[in-house]
Amino acid sequence: MLRNKWWRKSIREKVCHVIIYSGSCTNVTSTTMAEKLKLSTKPHPRPYKLQWLSKESDLRVTMQVLVSLSIGQSYKDTVTCDVVPMDACHVLLGRPWK
Repeated sequence: MLRNKWWRKSIREKVCHVIIYSGSCTNVTSTTMAEKLKLSTKPHPRPYKLQWLSKESDLRVTMQVLVSLSIGQSYKDTVTCDVVPMDACHVLLGRPWK
């Protein structure tokens, strides 16, 4: 079983910071990473509000992106992630990824 962990992983042959966090109910990627890697975004099928770090502000999640990632030499996968502005990492994988 994977525990909460910080990793460096390859996405589009670029090293990115990934957090695997079982306490998260969603997979998210940073807006910055999606823009810099020129990942194709699509409208979220069910936009929602995410209360991120402060109780005063809600963040509206309106976009998704498919992220192809590899862990080590043998594991490769494509994960649908919601696109949000965040600085903690490039990708946060939560329970939906497991």
